[in-house]
Amino acid sequence: MTYEDAKGGRSSQAHSLSLNDRRRLTVSGVEDVDRFDEDAVSLVTCAGTLNVRGSGLKIEKLSLDGGELVVEGRIDSLDYSENTPGRRGWIGRLLG
Repeated sequence: MTYEDAKGGRSSQAHSLSLNDRRRLTVSGVEDVDRFDEDAVSLVTCAGTLNVRGSGLKIEKLSLDGGELVVEGRIDSLDYSENTPGRRGWIGRLLG
């Protein structure tokens, strides 16, 4: 993923997942959050759209500058789909 960081420079970020005990998911390479509720979180990452499903999900940490997100709750599934060009998440719509 290439994006402009907070200082205006170009940066490249790797994408990774870390799942601990199906209760805490850490994701890097996050570009945007498309939608979320307690049963699902949809993230735009540099590797495609990541859909997280479960129950009692909550976003504990979100840093778009650093490209990192932490989700806690019972995580039942993770799946990827291709990014849709021109589609913007709720944060992108809110800010611009």
